Amino acid sequence: MKTLLDVENLSVTFPTRSGSFEAVRGVSFSLGQERLGIVGESGSGKSLTGRAILRLIRPPGKLQATAMRLEGDDLLAMSDRQMRAVRGRRISMVMQDPKFSLNPVMRVGEQIVEAYRQSSGGGRKERKQRALAMLESVAIRDPERVFNAYPHEMSGGMGQRIMIAMMLIPDPRILIADEPTSALDVTVQMQVLNIMDKLVSERGMGLIFISHDLNLVSSFCDRVLIMYAGRVVESCRADQLYDAKHPYTRGLLNSLPRLDAPRDRLAVLKRDPSWREPLAAQIPTSGMPDE
Repeated sequence: MKTLLDVENLSVTFPTRSGSFEAVRGVSFSLGQERLGIVGESGSGKSLTGRAILRLIRPPGKLQATAMRLEGDDLLAMSDRQMRAVRGRRISMVMQDPKFSLNPVMRVGEQIVEAYRQSSGGGRKERKQRALAMLESVAIRDPERVFNAYPHEMSGGMGQRIMIAMMLIPDPRILIADEPTSALDVTVQMQVLNIMDKLVSERGMGLIFISHDLNLVSSFCDRVLIMYAGRVVESCRADQLYDAKHPYTRGLLNSLPRLDAPRDRLAVLKRDPSWREPLAAQIPTSGMPDE
């Protein structure tokens, strides 16, 4: 399997009155043409990891890493202008809530066409045809109507499909999906997942699927990283998630309700201070220039 992305010892810190806060600590992983799930509680560093890959951490936040390579290209050595060419074109990110990601005063079609124009150019007619085709590929039945509509006229599920269409129209190599189904009902959730699965499989892309839903990740992804307090505490194959060994992962699994094993009271996760201890590998101070 071809490796698309390599991340080594990624760290994100923010200054506070009591010192530096390490929001992401020593995260390392590789991504191939696969579906990689990142799970953990709110505040575990999942979304920041995705944003850091795109170098969207701005001052006073500080990003450091031993290496971040996209198909062999050094992301850390790229200028801001070079990174703008990476974002959207080679790595796209679907944010959690489309209501805050779509421009409310622009029609849906204008926003998708703009994303395509930035990456591929083309004439007006070609851009519209490409946008309509992409809307159709994400299972929107009436793409012409949606093309001319405003975001507030769309449901949550439609909004997520529009965002996926917008992020995929530049034909990126990697898609980062930050909890793309968290606000959707089960039926629409499965539709969105099937769309993403089909597009990733057909295009040979890599998918980073960020979620807090362990059941969803275990059934949808190929591999899983479990994050706690900014670092990866365990990694495993998705189909082996329920055999995980780390006490944090076991605690998360035991706190889930199960129809096949009903209990009067769900277990409460008891945290161990040792889980927060930093990794043995130290983050170099010169990994990433201050922005």
